[in-house]
Amino acid sequence: MPEMISVLDSGFDTVVDEKDDIILSAQHIIKVFPGTVALDDVTFNVHRGKVNVLIGENGAGKSTLMKILAGVEQPTSGKILLEGQEIHLHSPLDANRLGIGIIYQELNLCANLSVADNIFLARETARNGLIQRKTQKQRARELVGRLEQKIDPDEIVSDLRIGQQQIVEIAKALAQEVRILIMDEPTSALSVAEVEILFRVIRELKSRGVSIIYISHKLEELLQIGDHITILRDGRKVAEEDAQNSNVSWMIEKMVGRNPNALFTRRDHPIGDVLLKAENLTLPRAGGGYLLDHVSFELREGEILGFYGLMGAGRSDLVDCLAGARPLATGSICMNGKPVTVKTISERIKAGFVLVPEDRQAYGLVQPLSVMDNMLLASLEKYLTGIFLTRKQEKAATEQQIKELSIRVANPYQPITALSGGNQQKVVVAKGLLTQPKVLLLDEPTRGIDVGAKSEIFEIMSRLAEQKYGVIFISSELKEILAMPDRILVMSKGAITGEFSREDATEEKLVAASTIGHNSSNGDK
Repeated sequence: MPEMISVLDSGFDTVVDEKDDIILSAQHIIKVFPGTVALDDVTFNVHRGKVNVLIGENGAGKSTLMKILAGVEQPTSGKILLEGQEIHLHSPLDANRLGIGIIYQELNLCANLSVADNIFLARETARNGLIQRKTQKQRARELVGRLEQKIDPDEIVSDLRIGQQQIVEIAKALAQEVRILIMDEPTSALSVAEVEILFRVIRELKSRGVSIIYISHKLEELLQIGDHITILRDGRKVAEEDAQNSNVSWMIEKMVGRNPNALFTRRDHPIGDVLLKAENLTLPRAGGGYLLDHVSFELREGEILGFYGLMGAGRSDLVDCLAGARPLATGSICMNGKPVTVKTISERIKAGFVLVPEDRQAYGLVQPLSVMDNMLLASLEKYLTGIFLTRKQEKAATEQQIKELSIRVANPYQPITALSGGNQQKVVVAKGLLTQPKVLLLDEPTRGIDVGAKSEIFEIMSRLAEQKYGVIFISSELKEILAMPDRILVMSKGAITGEFSREDATEEKLVAASTIGHNSSNGDK
């Protein structure tokens, strides 16, 4: 039996055969949760100094396997070998001591702390018992600069946009000097330019011998950066292949078990009269200028209206205004020809607006609550009898949404944290639908979910359009924005700079319209 590596060892002096390509091996891993087999006899090898891609639908077992490798969860059975020797990871600290780091899909930052404090949290640089804040700030500046970003180390994380927060999360991982780095959806909130920067960093890490485990639902980017691909489905490993021998169609078919051409179908549907009319929506920017610069548009019954633009173009600001989250906004809004004068979020919900936010964890869900409680948060008044909630009606409404949206959940009382990202997103959509809206505002609804869940979200959008809902759909994915909307508006610098029918829209036209007012070096998405 090989000698056990102690997690208390401070160094990595294990004798290694340089010809051995495998640095880490999870062998015959089984993980059972109450009522669920999350991993069923999975063997996963990490190749030394390579980008080891792990893909699968939401719920396939990817996150569970990564949590096991990061010491967050322990396997029901199976073993983990590091450099050929068995290790036991009882906590993330054990994994960190052995040089295994992880960047989680859902950001793991302290919003009230500075960038520097987040990067060095629990790993503070100290001398004589005192934290060397000046040294930490300088090191934080260097790490962020390595990612070609100019973020003040003193900036409070909650004041950063989500893409910048993702950069901080990556810098935090780089500060650990790991030899195995797990990246779970690292590009989900990054601009195109930021993705390229990250890829350069990954290639640099590879050149230093760092092994990367890379999880992403953006299949095209996997072929750019990946070396080896492993695919999970329903808790089992179903395929593995060198990236150079793979293609997107093969990956989708292995992930979902069916022809990828059948996943993204769009049904034609009738479009009715004007439902929503916005005129001269204007939102000032702190320090001068506008986040929204006199934006006017119409949305019709049964229409899916797409909004495309670079990061910071104003798309999220626009739907926030419609949803009542930006009280400083000016301009006029009419619903079915009647002025909407109410300003607050709750009043806008009653007026027929509901927002599915980009960041479902921060703004769409309450983590300690159940699926049912999350789903009913915005519509509790409907289920009140006097001062008491009618739980029977609540349960019936919840179960109906679970059925209609095909939410994979054991029962309505299951914690929301037990669901995959795609199913959590459908819970957020269900929460909105229970308010009986007229206009559904979808801000990056497919962010961080797999190709199968995307297909289900698109099916829901088509169904809502057929039911005469007005749907505003924001996406940074060109293929999505070209596939689903009936009409596309492009924004740049807070203004609408292009309008295209579905038939006339092309990638070239959308990109050209989105860069009006930008120079070629602009790093926005």
